[in-house]
Amino acid sequence: MKGQVGRWCLCRRVLLVSVGLLIVFALLSPMRPANGGETEKCRGVKMEKVSYGGWPNCIKLSNGEIELIATTDVGTRIMRFGYVGGQNLFREYKDQLGKTGGKEWRIYGGHRIWHGPEDIERTFYPDNVPVEYKWDGKTLRLIQPVEAITGIVKEIEVTLDPKASKVKVLHRLTNNNQWDVEAAPWALTVMAQRGRLILPQEPYRPHPDYVLAARPVVLWHYTDMSDPRWTWGEKYIQLQQDPNRKTKEKIGLLNKQGWGAYYLDGELFVKRYPYDPAGRYPDYECNTATFTDGDMLEFETLGPLTKIPAKGGKVEHVEMWYLFKAEVGKEESEIDAKVLPLVEKTCSL
Repeated sequence: MKGQVGRWCLCRRVLLVSVGLLIVFALLSPMRPANGGETEKCRGVKMEKVSYGGWPNCIKLSNGEIELIATTDVGTRIMRFGYVGGQNLFREYKDQLGKTGGKEWRIYGGHRIWHGPEDIERTFYPDNVPVEYKWDGKTLRLIQPVEAITGIVKEIEVTLDPKASKVKVLHRLTNNNQWDVEAAPWALTVMAQRGRLILPQEPYRPHPDYVLAARPVVLWHYTDMSDPRWTWGEKYIQLQQDPNRKTKEKIGLLNKQGWGAYYLDGELFVKRYPYDPAGRYPDYECNTATFTDGDMLEFETLGPLTKIPAKGGKVEHVEMWYLFKAEVGKEESEIDAKVLPLVEKTCSL
């Protein structure tokens, strides 16, 4: 009996030591979720002041998976967006990087904010001077000085998700005039070359079950619908950026589906943005537009035309950005199979 008790005590001590070692090992080991990704403890948003593209005063935001870089030497401009160490989904004009000052408007590349409707003098106001920035540990604000011609202040707020490939980009126009101004916030992203824009058509409804129009698709005087860069599909409109074709193409449309995507070399950039059925949009009711030439492709979204009150009235327009790894061909069945599930996934991120 005494020997059995001794063996039981020895086993009990061994068991207690083993459990203790397992607890210590669990506490010291990095926690990983079931899906193999990083935990919230291991992920977060890091802000750095960096030099980029010849501009010494830039801000980089990263959550360890994706990153973006905005310059404060000119702008407001977000010049880079992509996976950490990966390709830049945004176009950069190498001959303009690092430049400041001057009275001519420069495209620079990247992402910017305008106010519509388009007008040569008002819209192309140069953004060649430094912008103010504010960082509260979560959101980066880029604030342009008041425009002398228009009395408008342009502003972009960037909030990078700490755990997902997701960015909230808020665009704000502030009216500093002594009178009301009607304008639409206009977000323009200059995409890198050789990619393909995908815009959804409205859902199919057979005739004569439904006989009213679905939405406007708007053309410019220089739009050539027979240009091979366009693919006019049953479910999608696609526009291919081609560096070898220098002519300009543009369309606008009312996108009630609230999303569009740009595919480039195994990566899919998805934008989500609102449609206000009570809103009145520029350019024959367009909340979406795209423009391309040999240098780039622009993916543009707009808020409704709004009467912005004098002395500090504001109007805002929000885009949500997402980035995914994917291989997407031009066939609509492939877009259905590979793009739509990712668009649906954005609703849960």
